[in-house]
Amino acid sequence: MRRAGWWRPAQGPPPPASDLQQTLSSRRRGWRWLYGVLVVAIVLGLVVVGVRLWPGPGLFAEVAFSRQVLAADGSLLRMTLAPDQQYREHVPLVDIPDSMVQAMLLKEDRYFYWHPGINPVALLRAVRETYGGGTRMGASTVTMQLARRLYGLNTRTVAGKLQQMALALWLELRHGKDELLEAYLNLVPMGGNIEGVGAASRLYFGKPASRLSLSEALALAVMPQQPTWRSRSGSAQRRATEALLQDWLQAYPDDVRNGGALALELPPATQRRLPFSAPHFSDHLLASRSDTVLQTTLSPVLQRMAETTVRQFVRQQASRGVRNATALLLDSRDLSVKAWVGSADYFDVSIHGQVDGIRARRSPGSTLKPFLYGLALDRGLIHPLSMLRDIPTAFGYFQPENFDGKFAGPLTARDALIRSRNIPAVWLANRLGRPGLHDLLVRAGVSGLREEAHYGLALALGGGELTPLELAQLYLALGRDGRAVRARMLQGDPATVGETLMSPGASFMVRDMLRYNPRPDGLPPDRRGAQWPVAWKTGTSWGFHDAWSAGLIGPYVLVVWVGNFDGRANPAFIGAQMAAPLFFRLADALAAIGPRVDWRDSPPQGVEAVQVCRASGDLPDRWCPQTVPSWFMPGVSPIRVSTLHRPVRVDAAGRAVCGPPFPEDSRLEVFEFWPGEMRRLFDAASVPRRHPPSLPACGTGHAQVVGDPPSILAPLQGVTYRLGSAEQEAGLLLRASADSAATRLYWFAGQSYLGQSAPGEGLAWHPPRSGAYRLRVSDDLGRSAERQVQVELGA
Repeated sequence: MRRAGWWRPAQGPPPPASDLQQTLSSRRRGWRWLYGVLVVAIVLGLVVVGVRLWPGPGLFAEVAFSRQVLAADGSLLRMTLAPDQQYREHVPLVDIPDSMVQAMLLKEDRYFYWHPGINPVALLRAVRETYGGGTRMGASTVTMQLARRLYGLNTRTVAGKLQQMALALWLELRHGKDELLEAYLNLVPMGGNIEGVGAASRLYFGKPASRLSLSEALALAVMPQQPTWRSRSGSAQRRATEALLQDWLQAYPDDVRNGGALALELPPATQRRLPFSAPHFSDHLLASRSDTVLQTTLSPVLQRMAETTVRQFVRQQASRGVRNATALLLDSRDLSVKAWVGSADYFDVSIHGQVDGIRARRSPGSTLKPFLYGLALDRGLIHPLSMLRDIPTAFGYFQPENFDGKFAGPLTARDALIRSRNIPAVWLANRLGRPGLHDLLVRAGVSGLREEAHYGLALALGGGELTPLELAQLYLALGRDGRAVRARMLQGDPATVGETLMSPGASFMVRDMLRYNPRPDGLPPDRRGAQWPVAWKTGTSWGFHDAWSAGLIGPYVLVVWVGNFDGRANPAFIGAQMAAPLFFRLADALAAIGPRVDWRDSPPQGVEAVQVCRASGDLPDRWCPQTVPSWFMPGVSPIRVSTLHRPVRVDAAGRAVCGPPFPEDSRLEVFEFWPGEMRRLFDAASVPRRHPPSLPACGTGHAQVVGDPPSILAPLQGVTYRLGSAEQEAGLLLRASADSAATRLYWFAGQSYLGQSAPGEGLAWHPPRSGAYRLRVSDDLGRSAERQVQVELGA
């Protein structure tokens, strides 16, 4: 044995060899056992992870839910039965209030987040009480109840109960706790044919689960214990709710002061509590869309207003044979549907109330005329105050008449539109040719139209057919600067904007023209409606089958139809007399309850204001007695200097005299020189006009328009002007001198009006393209000069 030194600690005698071997063997067994446990844990962990990550059907794979139609604010419009005749609404766990979740766990499974699917303590307690002579009690966890619901188990037998526990363990292994809890809350039986807290909150409380109060959550939490309570008596359910309330107050003592207000009885569960709002709109969406939840753009407030107004109007007009009407309200700002009334009464079989009139094809009457005038404005055929002729006119074999059988003679385009005169409309349609109104309707998405030759010029008078929805989309386009659009019914629908039907300038001018259409007689103006301009038009189909009124009310588009779904005619079905009153009842109600919106319709770029002669609609000369403002599009609108008013020298008796020299008592008077057929119409209608006296054959002595015509100073005759980018931006200078009697000069390129200037002053002209132009300048005395100019535009 070695001695211990200061450099080596003392060591005792070595242990016996047998003891050392036993120690090493024991340590090796311990390490092997530890390694085995670790391997098993890793394998189990990998199995759990693999099971969780392995793709497979979700918990709702075999579950069908009720379909729902929701208003824009989330309120329920319609809920259908699931295919298995159950009311079942899927609500994500994050949308279920925490009070509902905690109340359900407090009642059903307090240790849900702690056990692996079965609660051994509760299970042993239940076995002891059940088979030991005590009160029978259950031990099913939330996971076990979910397993019974998903797999349709019979848990009244021992084998069924064992199967339930095994499947509960499998569900816990396969899914996370939150997944299981969400599935349970959506599938738990809640009385009758109601499953899940979502459907229960709708049927019992008329609200989504996200808005449940604490007292309502407590009342619902006791339903899974005995889901048939409601069919017998509410007393047992009330006692259970009060008992759960006491448990809640023990678990959450902060709510003790509100305990008295929480014990509320659950209202009776009945299918009649489900709303059945906007029935035609809901029917259409359920039939055309496949989504389980349809979040619409409909306003419940405006829908109720529209339904009530239509129903009351039809009831009040019943003595005149009115039995049905429809109304559609859209918002032009986001293209959304706000109200959809398909008939006066959905449940009235005698009027075919379940037919959706919003999607029924009808003759639109004169409601399409605004779009015909818009095309004419864009083609340079008219401006709003251009003079048109409402006189007997034949277009080949087609000789249209007006609704009243009369002719108005000369009238402005604006008056012809709002008074719905047929001859000016057909004249414009004939001038437009192709592409015309038919092409516009096709590009706007109107379906079911035949070829253009089938309608001919009669299409301008409502010869085709379209639905109120299609007509409303046309008026949406009118309010959206002439772009074809589709109405949005669901909040997820995109704002689809299609082709350009007419220019923004023409759209604005048509809207402005329609705003001059007066309200129908008998309806006093509603001051509340003054916040929004109303641009509207009526229509009456041939044979008095359909009465229409359509238009824009500030940011909204409203279309109403009055008629019979069986097609019976009624002389009362006149747009201005029947549909217009309903239109303005709805407009006034909209102004009263709708949101306050600062809505202004300003002219777009390319539209300018100009003073025109009131009688002729042309630029005023010095003899025009009265001017009015109008809109025009420079380079497009056909504006010329008026020649309607001319001076005539008359004697004291009012007879025209020749000269010079003139009698001393003679004087100049201004008269209107209308064409012969126009003058005859005025005379036949007893419309006073200042016609000239008979003019003697004395040359030009009757016209006191003397002096020289203007003289064009720039541009020069015979010169080709090559304009680069800088010159194009500055414009080509137009300048002319004039007689001292002239005060204004009006410039034209062909038939396009360019602007006005004072004599000797310049006007900048921006030619749109290269080519030859015939420039014409006219003074306010009707004298003019022309010049041919060649322009070449460079880069």
